[in-house]
Amino acid sequence: MLTFQLRNSHIRDQLSELAKKDDHVQAALELVGFPPERVRDQSFGIFLRVIVGQQLSVKAAASIFDRITALVGNDPGPTAFDGMDDDTLRAAGLSKQKINYVRSLCDRVKDGTLDIESLPKLSDEDAIQSITAVKGLGVWSAHMYLMSSLGRPDIWPVGDLAVRVGVGRIVETDERPTEKQTQEIGERWRPYRSAMALLAWHYYSNAPF
Repeated sequence: MLTFQLRNSHIRDQLSELAKKDDHVQAALELVGFPPERVRDQSFGIFLRVIVGQQLSVKAAASIFDRITALVGNDPGPTAFDGMDDDTLRAAGLSKQKINYVRSLCDRVKDGTLDIESLPKLSDEDAIQSITAVKGLGVWSAHMYLMSSLGRPDIWPVGDLAVRVGVGRIVETDERPTEKQTQEIGERWRPYRSAMALLAWHYYSNAPF
């Protein structure tokens, strides 16, 4: 099983190592400091929360998730929605599309396509493939889970807008880099790209402009 490698101590060590070789990283750390860890548990409920929160504000997503957990409990599993009709889920705030996503999540966990307990044992690529087999969970969702729930050290979420903006500012590009450009920029930060993604978010939120 791969160990969690994105605690605060890991982040500091990894970014300090990168800063020795990259003046942009050093300058970013001097300006905003080290980013905090982002740690979540490993559970069905995390995936459910991701689906519920898509394209919603944090407040709206939290409200709907509270209504959902009132129906299925605070620690739901894939059988929690068995026998629950769509009208009940719509009344709780889920759209038709998200109801389909939730049912896909349940089905893929029950048939073993997404074995949540086994994810920590899989390679990054195999874990991403398992997660994205669920309708509504794309590569970005998989990247977030690998970083915050599994603590994988070399995930590079170029599909995240704030990461691209933060990276562009850190390396002082004239324009926000594209996903392809961000992918290329990130090659210099292997094998600690997860820590750099955390720094990019931190820089995006805290650096004065």
